[in-house]
Amino acid sequence: MHSFRVVLTVLCLLALGCGPRADNSHVRLAPPMESTTLGPGDLFQLQIVGEKDLPQEYQVASDGTVDLPYIQTLTVSGLEPQEVARLVRKTLIEKKILTDPSVVVSVKEYNSKRITVLGQVQKPGSFPLTPGMTLIQAISLSGGLTSIANKDRVNLTRRTKKGTQTVVLSVESITEGRSQDIPLQAGDQIYIHERVF
Repeated sequence: MHSFRVVLTVLCLLALGCGPRADNSHVRLAPPMESTTLGPGDLFQLQIVGEKDLPQEYQVASDGTVDLPYIQTLTVSGLEPQEVARLVRKTLIEKKILTDPSVVVSVKEYNSKRITVLGQVQKPGSFPLTPGMTLIQAISLSGGLTSIANKDRVNLTRRTKKGTQTVVLSVESITEGRSQDIPLQAGDQIYIHERVF
């Protein structure tokens, strides 16, 4: 009878999750490869200082071009934001529209660069990568975890220079402040497992 009670107590503790708490200290994930070049579908802000009446938000067309005031069509696909700013400035000077313009370009949404969240989330799918996006932000974008999600069993698959790498992470460890949030890169795939009852 006594051993039955001990077994029952151990099972109850396991069911309550009182075992060792998972964290991400053991995880060796390749750092995100920065890719800030523009591509089709990307949304960016372009400001020409002093020109307040011009539209400021632009989207890259499917052919990698964008239509801008004064300049018309410009190919921006594959260019960094600062390269786009230099190209716009150079074109404005060459066309004698402005003599010494100051141009600022900042990316709002990388629609050409996406991350995927699958498994036990409310709205699985593919989402545009925003600059500085993290694992927790991506899960929030997908509506958050379902009631049967395993917070200690989240797979993150990333393309690296050496191939593909998959690591298992604990989301609970991040939300409770025991681990750092994970910065994402374009193409990352997140899969949230369900709990085994």
